[in-house]
Amino acid sequence: MRLRRTAVALLLAATAALTAAPAQGAPNPARAAATAHFPTGTATSPDGRTALTDARGRRLGLRGFNLDKYAEATEADLRSVAAQGFTLVRLPVSWTRLEPRRGHLDGAELQRLQRLLDWADRLNLLVLVDFHQDVYGPEFGGGTNGIPVWATRDDGLPFTPDPDDWFAGYFQPAVQAAFRHLYDDPDLRAWQADFYTRLARELRGHRSLLGYDLFNEPFGPVDGDPSDPAVLAAASAALEQGRLADMYRRLIAAVRRADTRAWLFVEPTVLVGQGVPTQLPGFTDPRPGSPRLGYAPHFYSTAVENGADWDPSDGFVEQYAAAITAYPAAHRLPVLVGEWGPPDSRRPGNRLLVRRQVAAMDGFAEGWTMWYWCRGAGGYCALDPAGHPAPGDEPAFGPYPAAVAGTAVRTDGDTVRWSADGTGHGSELVLPPAAFPHGAGVAVSPADARVEVEQPSDGHAGTVRIRLPHARPGTAVTVTLTAR
Repeated sequence: MRLRRTAVALLLAATAALTAAPAQGAPNPARAAATAHFPTGTATSPDGRTALTDARGRRLGLRGFNLDKYAEATEADLRSVAAQGFTLVRLPVSWTRLEPRRGHLDGAELQRLQRLLDWADRLNLLVLVDFHQDVYGPEFGGGTNGIPVWATRDDGLPFTPDPDDWFAGYFQPAVQAAFRHLYDDPDLRAWQADFYTRLARELRGHRSLLGYDLFNEPFGPVDGDPSDPAVLAAASAALEQGRLADMYRRLIAAVRRADTRAWLFVEPTVLVGQGVPTQLPGFTDPRPGSPRLGYAPHFYSTAVENGADWDPSDGFVEQYAAAITAYPAAHRLPVLVGEWGPPDSRRPGNRLLVRRQVAAMDGFAEGWTMWYWCRGAGGYCALDPAGHPAPGDEPAFGPYPAAVAGTAVRTDGDTVRWSADGTGHGSELVLPPAAFPHGAGVAVSPADARVEVEQPSDGHAGTVRIRLPHARPGTAVTVTLTAR
């Protein structure tokens, strides 16, 4: 989400008003950063936080990046993500590109997605498929991204694009009408559900397929003046409780007709992504066994998206963290932050924002995907032109616990802590080469822990494996990492 000018002012005003009120090993394990453990279940702690767990009950931490939404990702991109120690990518897909004509899935586009998933299979990466849209679709200047022209009904209403404020397009009469028809028209609802079922049928079976983010940054009709914070807030709440909730029920059922293994994530509106509690209801998963549903909010500061350097005194991180936890706690959903990151991490305030966001997400999210994986001299690119972390983005490339046999897992810089579960299962920590180019020294408490450090010499991420065969449940574990 990249917001500008008028739209930013509207969302900031509304936000202010409301806040006041099973994977297998890679072919060459020595080059794998860590096994991308497929989450098979969840575990909810007394504080209401729900963790993703593997087949051994270990708490999983998923970290990674979004890939290019215009479908330019390559095998080299996936290899570099894996080499840096990340285990998750969020892959945008376009209904327009995949189904350019009603009832016809494009073979070349499907083949491209299959290739990406094949590469991910071999690289121990998990893939979250993101049904992406921005300002509905190409009818409103979205290129090949979003909802097809043949599924766009604008009632002949006007649309006047603003080149300096793309997000304001959501408030244009034609776009409002298109969303209303998508939510309300029986034939469009059936076509959308059918598309989800057919795509899920095509992609199922990949061991890398974590699941689906069901609808990127949902928006909808705003009846009244959107410059009025109360109107915008009411429209968001009504959408989440009504039309959007109904859409998610349809899409959950649609995917489940083809795939009972995948995880399905629901997103709140972008207003909620600014730290306003969502009004989404709970959802039921029709798959046999335990549900595989999650919550995937975005974590953007509208002021920063509008070009400002972050001001730590604005309370953004604290307000967001406080607002984002009630919904997943009430419905026992793991949180995966689908998008976050400033457009210019090189500025002093934004450098601090990245650090603060990484720390905050450690407290409420089981995974995240930063926006986004590319090389560049600025903008959202997480890498500089040479392929190193962009200045200011270094905290996103820090060590993290990928699988922990314990609870209350927390990371503080180069120190990871948890309470042992007493099972004796091993835990795994990732050592990204950006933070540990020459390996790491490892100190563990309790002293009788068995420690194995694997640090490849070829620039790939290392792994710390820790076993506590004699630890009782609740034993405090501390791992301190020191770059050599």
